[in-house]
Amino acid sequence: MKTELLKPCNPPPPPRSNASLRLAPSEQAPGSSIPAAQPECEEEMERVGYDFGLKRRSFVQLLGAGLLLAVSVTPALAQRRGGRGGGGARSIAARVHLGKDGGITVMVGKVEAGQGARTELSEAAAEELRVPVSRIQLVMADTGLVPDDGITAGSGSTPRTVPAVRHGAAAAREALISFAAQRWSAERSTIHVQDGKAGSASSPATLSYADLAADAEAAKALNQAIPSDIALTPVTEWKVIGKPTPRPNARDIVTGAHQYPSDISRPGMLYGKVLRPPSYGAKLTTIDLAPAQALKGVIAARDDQFVGVAAPTSFLADTALEAIAKTAKWEATPQPSSKELFDYLLKHVQGGVPANPFADVLAQAKRALRQTYHVAYAQHAPLEPRAAVAEWADGKLTVWTGTQNPFGCRSELARAFHLADDQVRVIVPDFGSGFGGKHTGEAGVEAARLSKAAGHPVSLRWTRREEFTWAYFRPAAVIQIEAGLDDNGSVACWHFVNINAGGSGVETPYRIAKHRSESLRSDAPLRQGSYRCLAATGNNFARESFMDELAAAAGADPLAFRLAHLDNLRLRPVLETAAQRFGWQEGTKKKKPNTGIGLSCGTEKGSYVAACAEVEVDPASKRIAVRRACQVFDCGAILNPSNLLTQVQGAIIMGLGPALREEISFENGEILNASFRGYQVPRFADTPELDIHLLDRPDHDSAGAGETPIIAIAPAIGNAVFQATGQRLRSMPMRLPNA
Repeated sequence: MKTELLKPCNPPPPPRSNASLRLAPSEQAPGSSIPAAQPECEEEMERVGYDFGLKRRSFVQLLGAGLLLAVSVTPALAQRRGGRGGGGARSIAARVHLGKDGGITVMVGKVEAGQGARTELSEAAAEELRVPVSRIQLVMADTGLVPDDGITAGSGSTPRTVPAVRHGAAAAREALISFAAQRWSAERSTIHVQDGKAGSASSPATLSYADLAADAEAAKALNQAIPSDIALTPVTEWKVIGKPTPRPNARDIVTGAHQYPSDISRPGMLYGKVLRPPSYGAKLTTIDLAPAQALKGVIAARDDQFVGVAAPTSFLADTALEAIAKTAKWEATPQPSSKELFDYLLKHVQGGVPANPFADVLAQAKRALRQTYHVAYAQHAPLEPRAAVAEWADGKLTVWTGTQNPFGCRSELARAFHLADDQVRVIVPDFGSGFGGKHTGEAGVEAARLSKAAGHPVSLRWTRREEFTWAYFRPAAVIQIEAGLDDNGSVACWHFVNINAGGSGVETPYRIAKHRSESLRSDAPLRQGSYRCLAATGNNFARESFMDELAAAAGADPLAFRLAHLDNLRLRPVLETAAQRFGWQEGTKKKKPNTGIGLSCGTEKGSYVAACAEVEVDPASKRIAVRRACQVFDCGAILNPSNLLTQVQGAIIMGLGPALREEISFENGEILNASFRGYQVPRFADTPELDIHLLDRPDHDSAGAGETPIIAIAPAIGNAVFQATGQRLRSMPMRLPNA
């Protein structure tokens, strides 16, 4: 594997299944008990709340800080309710705690799900505080202690939370400088901070952050708001940021000492299981809890459509659930199958599909092309299925769970049990991946419901089958594109319509005089929501595949055709670099039997990507194998090269799955391949030779890198398959006929 660091010349979560909540009629899709589909994840998806009918409301003051602060600050100051972006820290002390023992604790509302946020945010604080990363103790995603930095999604931690942490840390550093200047009666400009100590060239004396914390009067400065205009360390002076930095808790991860949400244990804890419907839309009519209640130590609870058990062991919980499941009677509702999915989406478009606004231009074009692309439902398949531990004490609720949205999860819990937000605490340990699939808090709500019934803490761990069936999916899509070429072989008009999946990445980056891109809602048959880079995966697949089709119609090389329509000063060099490194020109001249090469590019979340791929097709089995891939990525100034590399690697490998194999099959409301045997994610054997190039752009702000690298690999593969076989594949996953 080749890797190179290059410097160029220049929503709220989706609705839940009705397995464990009540839905108002207005929240259901017409003719179905499955909630109506929403077009996009964080920004536009409606929230549907649990409601267990608990009417008791009481408002108490927030708990005193569980973390001893150097100044008097309650979590009320550290927290500010917000939406997707959160409210952030209101004071320096709400972001940075300076201990009298020299300890430095930084508090952030983001989560660590394997994407590297813990490392990146520790680096950000260390840079501005002028200390090594090893000095930083990062407290993440504990709603009782940290500020609300919003959901961990949309590649937002790097462009939003990193600057917020840097501002808080820089403010603490400036407070130390002011403290030293006052103590020494010196000018602030003569004082510098190095290795966590303030010093002056004119004196050997130093003052540390511990000295600041120990001075009660000086420490009051930490109660002040973080100045918005505080100067941050320029890129040219970075000492910590921009360097490869290992994960701070890597040893605990490797040795097994780290406790994931599924490892959390509490005194007297029971194990919970929830009864799931036999199919989507099925309504529970009757059930007998007596067989479970007859088992020693078992608690069984029902609240309308919610039924669950809690027991001293997970085996006993399984036994109890199986016993009452036999007594359950269900009322099924008709559901479409995956075989009719795309026709179903087209028939249920809300408001209908609009006419092409450029029909007159298309009619006069030298060549007109119309194509339809399909994108299947895909699951996130996280390493760790949903898990939660819930514990009630004195009318207050604490939940440990794996969620990308800790404050949103807290709100879900508060609404479900009619509590004030300050009566609920959500703690998110570093957990086993999310990929956009853990924006919701259903496991925490279910565990809390069982814990309340049992009077004990309850651990609830979803099985892999539950995760495949009841967690939300990446939305399926029908994508229709129409375009016309003029006499010069340029694109004269462009109409792009995404049905159901959403608007991320829907706009074309190419220069086209008349263009419109639209995202339409459809009443989808499955529960759907966020996925890594959202709808941009499907939108980029369709657009870049269609660009190749247009290039062929114009008799142009795919690379030259794109460059002729590409003015974007960031995307263009990314594409050119990828083609050069891959050897595009040579590859088009020296075609091997049963092999082909393809390329694609795109931009999303403020970053830019281009990929080239070489595939080999087995003439007998029609199996598509990706032999090598080159990807170039530009996300601005690079904060941690080693972590960025792993993000790009992971995105490419993850992208191989939906491109070639991953697809949810369903019929009569049942998921037919709810296991890794039936739903095959990429294996090590599927990994091609990777040649990854990271373009460092210190002249641009840093953008997130957890999502955009996934969008280029699928269309590059599809275009390579066309060159190898002459067959255009317009559906994801891509399969050749008779494969």
